[in-house]
Formats: sequence, structure tokens, C-alpha cells
Amino acid sequence: MSQNDLAGIIANPASGKDIRRVVAQATTFDNQAKVSILRRALIGMWAMGVRRVLVMPDTQKLGLQAQWGLEHSMAQVPEIELLDLPVTGYAQDSERASRLLREAGVGCVLVLGGDGTVRVVSKEIGEVPLVPVSTGTNNVLPYFTEGTIAGLATGAVATGQVPLEEVAYRHKWLEIIVDGLPRERALVDVAVLRGTFIGSRAVWDAQSIERIVATRADPATIGISAIAGIIQPISLDEPRGIALTLAQEGGRPLLAPLGPGLLVEVRVADVHILQVGQGIAFEVDHPTILALDGERELPLHGGEQVRIVLREDGPWIVDVRRTLEAMAVRKLFDR
Repeated sequence: MSQNDLAGIIANPASGKDIRRVVAQATTFDNQAKVSILRRALIGMWAMGVRRVLVMPDTQKLGLQAQWGLEHSMAQVPEIELLDLPVTGYAQDSERASRLLREAGVGCVLVLGGDGTVRVVSKEIGEVPLVPVSTGTNNVLPYFTEGTIAGLATGAVATGQVPLEEVAYRHKWLEIIVDGLPRERALVDVAVLRGTFIGSRAVWDAQSIERIVATRADPATIGISAIAGIIQPISLDEPRGIALTLAQEGGRPLLAPLGPGLLVEVRVADVHILQVGQGIAFEVDHPTILALDGERELPLHGGEQVRIVLREDGPWIVDVRRTLEAMAVRKLFDR
């Protein structure tokens, strides 16, 4: 069991603010709410022995605001250090921060954002476990949990007081291969859309969706993977995924929650269950864009050969509830 008093924080200031507040009924997650979560999380981390926290700098200074708000309180919190990287306001900030946190040897990283934020972090985080807290719109993967509890779990895992193998799992992921070369990844789902307009990135028009590939399918969630969940529920711990082909006419008509307060009709023409290592392959014969975990990311212009393959060795995700239960069994709350 490793002993480490160093943890990390990546908080996305842009999460929870996309166009689905206009085209649907999504709730805005403002930055003050994120700062409040961070303050409570820092208190929880300190209680479990974390003494230093490396924080991604961002355009809204979320980490610094959390620190400033605690300076005159009675609460003890870890020392906060901002990572040395330029702030661009784009997803690359989270990717670069993940690499620096991994290289610094942090024991665990608290991530504030939605599915898209966790996807970007997973590109460079390696074997470092993540505690993803939901502050986005698509939240299939992150937890809706209280900041203090998230901080306690992060601290217990970072310091090695709770073994990772008892309370975490490796998330499945989808490898996107274009013309034989790995191009991108998704953790929850890939949607193949007509057109190449990225725009606001979020997907809210079901008529543009041609295919869906998902690592997990839950009808009780919101977004692309919810469509798959209505057809065939697949849990996060099952070693399989699902691929759907959608149609404009014919097929099986379904009512699906594509966004908060946004129920749409889709028509499913074909369904395939994927085992680990399996995938789907198709040729792009018209302008297309791939949406990864609910966000338009990869435009294709026609003629490309695409494979989307299910993998099982994704990032370590800490189960917060299991961690708190393990902490109670180990009497980590005893004083």
C-alpha cells in the first residue's frame, strides 16, 4: 500500500454551460458552485492525510478562489500549488495538466466536469486513479456526490489507506481508428453524425445521428448512451458494448432522452453487441463528424475508413461509495 500525501485537481470552468441551456432544459452549473465543491473537497483531503494538492490553472481561477475562500476559516487544508502550464481555455489544458500530474506522482486526481472532461483527462493520466464529480451536462460517468465525500475518497486513495483494487475499476473505452491510424478515444459513446459543422459541440439534433457505439448503456441517464440503454442495458462492469444503426425511416421507433428536458424520436434499424476487442467498421462517403462522449470532435470529409473498437483498459475510476464503506471498515474515521 503506497504512502502518498500528494493529490491533484482538474476543474473544468466551461462544464455545465453549453448550448443545451438554450435548446433544452439543462441546468447551469456556475463557477461559484464549483469553487464551493473544491473547498469542501480540500477539507476532506486534509482529513485523510493529503498535505499538497497540485491544481490545474484555468481561466476562472477556480483553484485559487477555493484557496482564498478558506484562508480565514478554521478549516485545515492542504497546500495548493498551481501547475506550471499556459492557460488557453481549451480542452488541451486538461490534457496537459493530466500529463503533469502523472509525472509528478500524485496518488489520485479529483476531476470536476462531465463525460467530455473525463475523456480528455484519460488521454494522459495513465494509471493514476480518478474521482470524477459531475458538474457537466452529460454525466454518465461522473458521480453526483457531495464535495466533502469526494475529497475524503480522493484522500483515502491518494494516501494508500484504501487499496485501489478494492474500490476502483478500469473503465471501458472506444478506440477510433481512421485509415489505419489511432485518432481519438471515447469513454462512454461515439455518435456518427451527418455534416462537419462543430459549432457549439453538443449534440441535440437526433435526425443527424447515423450510428451509435457505446461502452455502457443505461436508460436512466441522459444523452447518446441512453438511446442504446433503451434497446439493451449494459452496465459499466460488463465486458461488452453495443453498436446501433439509426434510420430516417423504418426501423424501430423509440422515444429517447437526448438531453435534459429533450425527448426525441429515433429509429433504430440494426443492433450489434460488441465483445472486448471487437468493433464496427465503415467507410465515410459524405461529410461526417464523430461526437465523442456527447461533444462534436472529429470531422471527416469523405473517403476515410473508420473502425471503432471496444477496449477494456481505460482509466481507473474510484467508486466513491465503496471507498467510504472501506474507510468505515478500516476505522479511518476513528479518532
